[in-house]
Amino acid sequence: MPRTPNEYAVHLMLEGGHREEVRFTTFQEFQKWYSGALMPKCDSNELINVPIKNIQQEYLVVRPARILAIRVEPVFSSSVERFD
Repeated sequence: MPRTPNEYAVHLMLEGGHREEVRFTTFQEFQKWYSGALMPKCDSNELINVPIKNIQQEYLVVRPARILAIRVEPVFSSSVERFD
C-alpha cells in the first residue's frame, strides 16, 4: 500500500542562486497555483504572490521569469527532517 504525503515542499531555485521553500498541503493545491498564477506569466517580470500558508503575516513575491527550476518533494510525517 503506497504511503500518502502529509504535505509537499516546493523548492524554488531563483536566478542569482537564491532558493526558497514553500509548502502546499496537497499536490493539487500546488498544481492549481502553478497553472493558475505562475504559468500564465512565466516570461513576465511582474511580481506574483507565492502562497505561504504556514507562516502568518509573511508574504513571498517572485518574478516568474527569474525562476530557473522548481522541485516538488513529498513530505511524510515519518520523514526525518533534513538540513541543507
